[in-house]
Amino acid sequence: MTEALIEYGLFTAKILTLFALFGLFVVLLLRARHGGALAHDGGRLEVVNLNDRYTDVAEALKHATQPPKAYKRWLKAERKAEKLRAKADEAERPRLFVLDFHGDLMASEVSGLRETVSALLQEASGDDEVLVRLDNAGGAVHEHGLAASQLLRIRARGIPLTVAVDRVAASGGYLMACVANRILAAPFAIVGSIGVVAQLPNFHRWLEHRGIDFEQLTAGEYKRTLTLFGENTDEGRAKLREQIEGIHQLFKDFIREYRKGLDLDKVATGEYWHGEQALALGLVDELTTSDDYLLEARGRRDLYRLRWRSTKRPWTRLLGAARALVGRLPNAVARLQG
Repeated sequence: MTEALIEYGLFTAKILTLFALFGLFVVLLLRARHGGALAHDGGRLEVVNLNDRYTDVAEALKHATQPPKAYKRWLKAERKAEKLRAKADEAERPRLFVLDFHGDLMASEVSGLRETVSALLQEASGDDEVLVRLDNAGGAVHEHGLAASQLLRIRARGIPLTVAVDRVAASGGYLMACVANRILAAPFAIVGSIGVVAQLPNFHRWLEHRGIDFEQLTAGEYKRTLTLFGENTDEGRAKLREQIEGIHQLFKDFIREYRKGLDLDKVATGEYWHGEQALALGLVDELTTSDDYLLEARGRRDLYRLRWRSTKRPWTRLLGAARALVGRLPNAVARLQG
């Protein structure tokens, strides 16, 4: 009897804890919605001249490794060369704007990306170029679709767009990469994973074993296909599979639009490949790192790294994180496979 009471007490505590956490997330979500407009407006664009940065680094290395007299001679010659370059560069050189995108399940950097792109499009021209250093293993369909749409805004304005993949552009990451005029990849970068997955746990048998009923009312035959707590049906599973196949077809059609000649029957299987294999399959156009690409470009272009710095307060960022977490808990949301 005592053991049964203890077990019942522990079970009750777990249930109450779950409901308390769920209630807290709902409150945070509602507060985040009310404060979202103000938080969205807060931020600034950070611009770093990468030409100057490379020059400073090279100068520091020479200062540390060369004898003082040799360093002074080099520095004098360099200053003279800088004046000559300044006179020769009175006409503006074309620019290369560098953007960084580090992906996660909900593509949380997309808000900063859209602000950066909006600022960029007011200044850049067709003589300039945009390099996106992409590191993204994929995630939610709608969020990564929006991120890809932001990069499409650049290409639609006739500004050459290059994507560099130093580590990974898989699934939703490749959805973003494929819109570029050119894709670069490091030899061992992971590329591909063109597929869709939907998954969620189901607690129906656990609740049923403990005598707990779960009631769910819907309007619309397919308002809910699979559920966390109710009993799932073969019909619901079949409908969700149909939806996943539809998303996969949209994914393939989108890639086909921007990567002409790609054999999608061969590459859209959910598999991933490393850089050299991806080059052979036509998923990327060149094997190189973003570092080498920038070092080569600095002789003919002015390099600027753009980054949107959010000025959200810590508690606002916490609410945003809570909102993102709540968004991950629901009814079998499909995501691009990573």
